[in-house]
Amino acid sequence: MHPVYRALLLIAFISAVIFPQGLMNVTILVTADSVGENENVYIAGNDEQLGGWDASKVPLEKKSSNHFQKTFSFTKGTKLEFKFTKGSWATEALFQKGVVRGNLKFTVTGDTTLGYVIPFWNNASERKPRGQITGTVKYHRNIQSEGLRTRDLIVWLPPGYDTNTNQRYPVLYMHDGQNIIDPATSSFGADWEVDERADSLIRCKAIEPMIIVGINNTLHRSAEYSNSDTGKNYMKLLVNVIKPMIDTTYRTKPGREFTATAGSSMGGLISFMLAWEYPGVFSKAACFSPAFLIDRFDYVTTVRETKEKKDIFLYIDNGGVGLENLLQPGVDSMLAVLKAKGYKEGENFVFVKDPLAEHTESAWARRIANPLLLFYGSKK
Repeated sequence: MHPVYRALLLIAFISAVIFPQGLMNVTILVTADSVGENENVYIAGNDEQLGGWDASKVPLEKKSSNHFQKTFSFTKGTKLEFKFTKGSWATEALFQKGVVRGNLKFTVTGDTTLGYVIPFWNNASERKPRGQITGTVKYHRNIQSEGLRTRDLIVWLPPGYDTNTNQRYPVLYMHDGQNIIDPATSSFGADWEVDERADSLIRCKAIEPMIIVGINNTLHRSAEYSNSDTGKNYMKLLVNVIKPMIDTTYRTKPGREFTATAGSSMGGLISFMLAWEYPGVFSKAACFSPAFLIDRFDYVTTVRETKEKKDIFLYIDNGGVGLENLLQPGVDSMLAVLKAKGYKEGENFVFVKDPLAEHTESAWARRIANPLLLFYGSKK
């Protein structure tokens, strides 16, 4: 063999070992103002290389006082979602002053460089998480299901659960469980405060006591909370594994009329899907800022093409700032489809619009009392 050909084959072999086929280099370049000498810029996203949404796990390389860079290798076709922070969700990057925007998104198709300019940062760097866990919570670790990552559950028990041993309770299943009760585990520095809201409403007898089950998300959140094979597996996990376990472990009212689900954004979509596809299990769903029809997600068409009318009650709401505006057309489309199918506002569904609300846990915390009162309002 000619020495030149031998050399070319050797180079090809070395390249195949060092740079496996299908791996593409993605370089992230960030120009950021107001980054202190002892501070850095971090990337947090939906891939393990991006830290799995850990705000302080993956720092970019500091090239100068305001330039930061890091190169990653991903398989072609990988769908990335990410944000930037200065090491915590209280210091999240803002691309418009005072507005927290949705995730940055990119599909890997080849070697590329992505550049971002960050003019502002969330000014809550010194803020400690508000609130604490109110009431009694129990934890269930490493819940497994075929085709899905393991996850943990947090179960909130209402006041009087341990003393009123003959009483049984309805159950609200909530997605993104890390973010609903405990500010210390919340991905973005603030939780829904559903424990405080429920505790107060129960103690003043505005609602009946209920059990709240928080189901933690994983790195595959978008797929698990969407109309995909992974989303179908997630719904089966909840229906076939988690709910039976909760009904066996706690004093629940297991009937559909006592079982509801709630979540926000993609969690709002999967909440709707659970009620729509499993009406024999869930009779109610609270869909906060739901991703009904945006980007590659479309559940409006599925509902439009469904012939039978479902015996369910829906709470749907949305804000009016930043990402909320991008979600509104999908919300409007879903409401129009529901009305066309004979669902009546005030009877089969309720829609609430908060025009000043952002796409944040704090905003959903301000509205969580709405479905609690609708679903569990005291008849006394």
